[in-house]
Amino acid sequence: MAEPTEVQEKKPGANPDEVALELMKFIAVTTGYGRGNATAGFGVKGPRSAEEYADSLLELFERCRSVVRAEPQ
Repeated sequence: MAEPTEVQEKKPGANPDEVALELMKFIAVTTGYGRGNATAGFGVKGPRSAEEYADSLLELFERCRSVVRAEPQ
């Protein structure tokens, strides 16, 4: 018979950085944030480099973190 194991429940809002990370992932996935602009017509820009994409995601995380840690008014 298997022994019962403790299950740690994640409490929403327990860690502001985790909340900010989840918010960043949601925004990035639903909007395609940081992937570059796919424009029609002339001047189509190629895909962004991995470094540019990572920088834009880090910037988005910092913005989400500042919003999550902001004091309610």
